[in-house]
Amino acid sequence: MATGVRVEEVTTVTYGDGTMTNHPWPIAWSAVWVGTLSAIALALIFGLVGTAVGAHRVGHPFATWRDVGFWTLVWSVFGAFLSFALGGWAAAKVAGFRRSESAMLHGALVWLVAVPLLLVLLALGAATALGGWYGGLSGTPAWVVPPPAAAQDPIAAANAARNTATAAVTALLLGLVGGVIGGWMGSGEPMTFTHYRTRPLRSGTGGW
Repeated sequence: MATGVRVEEVTTVTYGDGTMTNHPWPIAWSAVWVGTLSAIALALIFGLVGTAVGAHRVGHPFATWRDVGFWTLVWSVFGAFLSFALGGWAAAKVAGFRRSESAMLHGALVWLVAVPLLLVLLALGAATALGGWYGGLSGTPAWVVPPPAAAQDPIAAANAARNTATAAVTALLLGLVGGVIGGWMGSGEPMTFTHYRTRPLRSGTGGW
């Protein structure tokens, strides 16, 4: 039975006296795009479901974190993390990586490509669909004339802006962590440092 093996072109770089050799990690951009689209699609699903069940309060900026309900917090954290974890996992599986380093790199690249796409979607008015935590990344597009704003307490407005920005940064960082962990899971390697330290010994004896 014939077995097909994919051979990737990898450049070998030798430093100094030749005692150290580095093999650059290949980047599978097709896998990155699949993971990115998967992450954005799942983020939209989480945002819409959260709005439908009342976990996200749309159009109500919170001046204090006491205004955020427990289930709203749980759903937002869960959605931000899991959407990019799926994206990183999909990228690693599509690329077929068996080593965690390359898979984790692609999980981070999924997040890196998704951030500007999220900014574009938010600029086009998708803040409601993505949920409240990404609201700090959105703004009024240049072609939209905002309605006259009612008088607002400047201190409350500053607190709301600060809390919204904090929520957006938290959602982005959770997405980055989720993408890296999802890529690691997609590689199939055990998520232990003992496995990482002893991997060269197993590689020399035919293991992985």
